[in-house]
Amino acid sequence: MGSGKSKTVSSDVGYVPLDSGHARLRQLGYKQELNRHLSVISNFAFSFSIISVLTGVTTLYNTGLNYGGPVSFVYGWFIASGFTMIVALSMAEICSSYPTSGGLYYWSAKLAGPRWAPFASWITGWFNIVGQWAVTTSVDYSLAQLIQVIILLSTGGKNGGGYEASKYVVIAFHGGILLLHGIINSLPISLLSFLGQLAAIWNVLGVFVLMIVIPSVATERASAKFVFTYFNTENEDGISSRPYIFLLGLLMSQYTLTGFDASAHMTEETRDADRNGPKGIISAVGISIIAGWGYILGISFAVTDIHYLLSEDNDTGGYAIAEVFYQAFKKRYGHGTGGIFCLVIVALAIFFCGMSSVTSNSRMAYAFSRDGAMPLSSLWHQVNNQEVPIYAVWLSVFISFCMALTSLGSVVAFEAMVSIATIGLYIAYALPIFFRVTLAQKDFVHGPFNLGRYGVIVGWVAVFWVVFISILFSLPVSYPITIETLNYTPVAVGCLLILVVSYWLISGRRWFRGPITNI
Repeated sequence: MGSGKSKTVSSDVGYVPLDSGHARLRQLGYKQELNRHLSVISNFAFSFSIISVLTGVTTLYNTGLNYGGPVSFVYGWFIASGFTMIVALSMAEICSSYPTSGGLYYWSAKLAGPRWAPFASWITGWFNIVGQWAVTTSVDYSLAQLIQVIILLSTGGKNGGGYEASKYVVIAFHGGILLLHGIINSLPISLLSFLGQLAAIWNVLGVFVLMIVIPSVATERASAKFVFTYFNTENEDGISSRPYIFLLGLLMSQYTLTGFDASAHMTEETRDADRNGPKGIISAVGISIIAGWGYILGISFAVTDIHYLLSEDNDTGGYAIAEVFYQAFKKRYGHGTGGIFCLVIVALAIFFCGMSSVTSNSRMAYAFSRDGAMPLSSLWHQVNNQEVPIYAVWLSVFISFCMALTSLGSVVAFEAMVSIATIGLYIAYALPIFFRVTLAQKDFVHGPFNLGRYGVIVGWVAVFWVVFISILFSLPVSYPITIETLNYTPVAVGCLLILVVSYWLISGRRWFRGPITNI
């Protein structure tokens, strides 16, 4: 496995060479049904554009300001980044051995052993796919909200009588965005690959431009002492413990550094996937760490009044980072047009993030249904003439829209739904790693990329971190605790676990046997 030597398979015209990823897929028992067109750069681009520091940092900047401020940004980013890279390294090692679109749930099946394979595969797969749908819901809804803010500022701002869209208009924006993402993801993979690379370039250039332009334009800039030492303990959530505030501030960083499993899900469309899949995972996380820190620093130097930024009385209605952009240009030039343009740069980055997220969703749904794990599986794993899992694409779009509908009834319910995006996905990341360092410790067969004797140690640290953040982000974020202030994350994740296990006990265990080979 993974020797890199050319292998062949018979065809109507004789023999055609197989790359190492294609050859390994055949060894695992699967036909090549998707178009293996992606390069290592394209594979990296999908994960990088889903991580999208412009998306995560921008949409959760309020959270970072509220829980710790600059110190939480600057130092919390490196803590979350370091442990996330450890998780990524463990996943990359497993991906090198099992380069399939099923990714995480397939890994769990192979690493848990014959006795536990069906259940391990089942629970990992469902947490992965639901977590991915929640990510798409969260990303595209964030874009809909940002579009609302752009329209508000373009029409005069809150204090100037600007247009404030209702929650029904926002959900309509969300539906329109998802519709566009569904259409784009129905295109051939060659075109989608080009858009994925464009998304990665846009994210890099966007970070570079904003981290330089915003502090340069701002007439009032924060000092280095403020950016590197100021710790905001004044929040309206009744929390005063500095260590606790700092830990809650990690949410922004950890939410941002999510979604890099896309490189694993795209391996059946990636050349030499047993090498390039791991490269895509590691490089996406590594470059995001550097770009994210630069973006955080650049924006933080333009912050002078945290409490005004978080106030609903400002022009953006409390959307902190949009207020930073808008006021920086308004104070210097007398109008905030330049700030609105900067928000458009961010909006396009978020659009690309959602686009790539739907791509990853559809490949996971395709692979999971290929093994019969989903209702109507025979439909979701079909591919069209362009070798695109077209029904899985539109299934992902539809479910993400349905998830966002909870925002019409209750903000609390919607936030609980979206919380699955971080915790649910990381649980799915940790399960195959856990099986690799326990049940499969002695039997694990390394691929071309491996951590050698450090693989088990790195794996245990990765599992520890996921357990830690799962507990941390389930703790109360406001006191006193009421129905409105309760953190519903453990409720949402607990309900998902109950549903998945119940479905298994009632039905799944009778017919699901884990991944099914089709050669």
